[in-house]
Amino acid sequence: MTSHVRDAQPTDLPAIRDIYNDAVLNTTAIWNDAPVDLDNRQAWFAARHAQGYPVLVAVDGEANVLGYASFGDWRPFDGFRHTVEHSVYVRSDQRGRGLGPLLMSALIERAKACGKHIMVAAIESGNGASIRLHERAGFVITGQMPQVGTKFGHWLDLTFMQLNLNPGAPAPAANKE
Repeated sequence: MTSHVRDAQPTDLPAIRDIYNDAVLNTTAIWNDAPVDLDNRQAWFAARHAQGYPVLVAVDGEANVLGYASFGDWRPFDGFRHTVEHSVYVRSDQRGRGLGPLLMSALIERAKACGKHIMVAAIESGNGASIRLHERAGFVITGQMPQVGTKFGHWLDLTFMQLNLNPGAPAPAANKE
């Protein structure tokens, strides 16, 4: 099956919602307990676009959404304006087929094009597949936080990873806006 990545369209949101909800209900990748409705994903999509951030989808030849990826502000303070946190999710029946690296690569290029300096990943520490995906993309582990979350009646540990998108770049001048 040939897949490609493109910008998401509003018509992709039901599929994005379904992938998100599957992760909520069946994995520790998203630390929410309740699924979301289409209005939630529409608001999320609109917020990403208002910030100038991408929402990408991996699709097959029939335009079926197989996975999605996006990034947003890491923290809401001026000093963090060059750092983003990202998400990559693949439909459960499509995992292990190379879609994660495909989406990750496209997302990294978009972050560079937006002038971002660091991309952060916050991964449940037991998610070895995600940690390996990030390591292959050049991310390094920068921190681990034991028992900071809970889901399915268990404490969850969080692993932070980051990728320097522009190694050696000088820090920008102070933001005087």
